[in-house]
Amino acid sequence: LTFPLLSVTLLVSFGSSMLYGYNLAVVNSPAAHIKAFYNATWSRRYGHGLASGPLTLLYSLTVSIFALGGLVGSLLVGVLVERYGRNGALSRSALLILLAGGFMGFSRELGSPEMVIIGRSITGLHSGRCCGVVVVPLYLGEIAPKNLRGFLGLMPSIFICLGIFFAQVLGLPELLGEDRFWPLFLSVVVVPASLQLLLLHCFPESPRYLLIERNNICGASKALHWFLGTPDVQDVIEEMKGEQRSLSSVEMVSVWQLLQDRSVCWQTLSVVVVNAGMQLSGIDAIWFYTNTIFENAEIPVSQIPYTTVGTGAIEVVAGLIGCFTIEKLGRRPLIISGFCTMGICLAGITVSLLLQTALPWMRYVGVACVVGIIAGFCMGPAGIPFLMTAELFTQSHRPAAYIVGGSLNWLCNFTVGFIFPFLQMSAGAFCYLFFCGICLLVALYVYLVIPETKNKTFMEISHTFT
Repeated sequence: LTFPLLSVTLLVSFGSSMLYGYNLAVVNSPAAHIKAFYNATWSRRYGHGLASGPLTLLYSLTVSIFALGGLVGSLLVGVLVERYGRNGALSRSALLILLAGGFMGFSRELGSPEMVIIGRSITGLHSGRCCGVVVVPLYLGEIAPKNLRGFLGLMPSIFICLGIFFAQVLGLPELLGEDRFWPLFLSVVVVPASLQLLLLHCFPESPRYLLIERNNICGASKALHWFLGTPDVQDVIEEMKGEQRSLSSVEMVSVWQLLQDRSVCWQTLSVVVVNAGMQLSGIDAIWFYTNTIFENAEIPVSQIPYTTVGTGAIEVVAGLIGCFTIEKLGRRPLIISGFCTMGICLAGITVSLLLQTALPWMRYVGVACVVGIIAGFCMGPAGIPFLMTAELFTQSHRPAAYIVGGSLNWLCNFTVGFIFPFLQMSAGAFCYLFFCGICLLVALYVYLVIPETKNKTFMEISHTFT
């Protein structure tokens, strides 16, 4: 692992993937302050406050509009990466965060809840275009040697966990958790985006993109020399030329062509299952509404922010364990065990909520289950679906596959973020059993269908499916 390869991995993960994690969790701790702002603004405008139902609906929209923006952004990825390349797409997308930070940062001063919602949608648009869901894993998957592809492929998931953890720490009452600081809390995202915007132009484009899609052998060789730190890159060049020759009669496929292509139907189905399953596993409900879940478990209100930070620290540790063991254990064991752990813990939350009135100690079982869900997710399901999307397809199909996976990811993210409060009100403790079933079914599918891809070239993986 060379310093240039590590530095570009850290920069794009810090400036994009970490923002995704931060924006997933940033609305959790200031929920009461944002609702109070909405209510006060509504009262000033119309002479009366909002009832509980409409206020919940407005806040649910604020939470879930992030995913709707991500869905729109993921649909634009194909054009973006084809026109500007991986590096260029990341640089241009960082400008969106500066705009979003301005909207959210000045929303209270201007008395405009609409600016919060617009800012959230723009951060989602940025995340859908470039974060850990699409361009970052695509870029890292293409610059990494095959023996490091798993390690670098999970780095974005580590930074997603770090982003969530930073949001939880900054949301403490001693830092930015007070009512007067929540606009600043939402707009902190401009700092890593600005750093990425300033530094990313110093790094070269993906060698695989330069050679296969732009036929720029000289540029690809220079980029490989820079990333790998060795003058001898001929073997890698020959491998990419072989892939280019195999694709010489095949144009870059569209999403519609991908869905119609029978030769990759199992790969496409696998991308659909793991990406949709990742979001329908219930992890977004846990991240968006951690404080609410802990309140329902009757954890004292004063202790909830610190309990939440504790879960964030555990998810970072779990992500690091997954990152440093994936090249030894492989993809399949981590993702299967992760989904199984989540399924068991989701069932455990249901049991703990049903029994905590009769058995007060069950509330601690509920907290342990939340920790188990987050740890299980961060060990495998957090990053491996993105890595698999890169590994299961050759260059001609890969951008379209990322659009399919990213779109499903965001659509499911929006659905869970929007309906979970209402599902929780109607189904109570049993709402978690739906997510439990999804987790166990995805684990079974991966076990039966998806092969191990560790230390295989993209062409070897494609032949395995064939």
